[in-house]
Amino acid sequence: MHRRRFVLAAGASLAAPAVARAQETIRGAKGNYRLVTLSRDLEQPWGMAFLPDGRLLLTERPGRLRVFANGRLERTPLSGVPKVYGRGQAGLLDICLHPDFARNRVLYLSYISDGPGGPVTTAGRAELGDGGLRGATPIFDALPRRSGSLNLGSRLLFDRAGLLYVTCGDRFQMNQAQDLADLAGKIVRLRDDGTVPPDNPFVGRAGARPEIFTWGNRNPQGLALHPETGRVWEVEHGPRGGDELNILKAGANYGWPRVTWGVNYDGSKITDNRSLPGMEDALRTWVPSISPCGLSFYTGDRFPGWKGSLFTGALSAYALFRIELDGERYRSEERLLEGRLPYIRDVRQGPDGFIYLVTHSDDGGLYRLEPA
Repeated sequence: MHRRRFVLAAGASLAAPAVARAQETIRGAKGNYRLVTLSRDLEQPWGMAFLPDGRLLLTERPGRLRVFANGRLERTPLSGVPKVYGRGQAGLLDICLHPDFARNRVLYLSYISDGPGGPVTTAGRAELGDGGLRGATPIFDALPRRSGSLNLGSRLLFDRAGLLYVTCGDRFQMNQAQDLADLAGKIVRLRDDGTVPPDNPFVGRAGARPEIFTWGNRNPQGLALHPETGRVWEVEHGPRGGDELNILKAGANYGWPRVTWGVNYDGSKITDNRSLPGMEDALRTWVPSISPCGLSFYTGDRFPGWKGSLFTGALSAYALFRIELDGERYRSEERLLEGRLPYIRDVRQGPDGFIYLVTHSDDGGLYRLEPA
């Protein structure tokens, strides 16, 4: 996320565009739609996950896990959430369900935990019981610990093989993204208990962390599974310019900071390299930055013109981006809700085929897109 935008998004008071009223009809290139306000009672919501029974779990960055059910936000947060380090961009962040959740009731949280040496991105698992979580246990830390609360990554996703991906930002120390002994600026792949799959690309390599799946990532803020190929797609924040859309490949180096289309926040140059041999080029690079957050493929039938599109929120563009693809190639994009919602942090397709959004502000909201 752009540093200036971060100050707005994490501060005590947030100036933001006026929220669109419920049921307003908005014209789109592939059909008209409505923005419906479901709740305005969330504090800096970050991630969400639908339960098999249709209830929606939502994280709030200060450290609460909320439930939206039967058309309303339940007043009492769920108990048993781990203690989080809640400064700056840090706190309780993403959430996802175990692939066999219907049987084992296990879910996963990403959060920032504190400890000797400083805070760190942590992934933990717990069992969902009546009214709260049971047995919350950390299974991964993006070591080493260090000071600071910027560029924390923290998205979670299971692939079709039942392996868990966790994104780890570069902690605003860019060169660490090229150090395979450091988990900053990496995306890791784990078994559901936090152990390392034996076929991870750096298993057995001296001086490299075996958890690493990709490296040279700056601040990955969205993961999604392609509905046909099963490959993992990712969006990440560049510095000032240079946000990226990527397909993850085992062991691939995505270049940061040796390759970037962005510059430092003061306008100074980072590198002249836009591409280098042995490093992956992005499918799409945004200059200026849009600060993409959350990522979801649309596979439903409610919006026929949007089927197969990829959606991401855009914090600094005040919009929701709908990306059209040609197979696994970027084709075009449409800006939805431009200027109507502040800081779209996450986007998900619901089991009802509608699209759900949360906005990361002190009076954060839960919204639904419906066809007009």
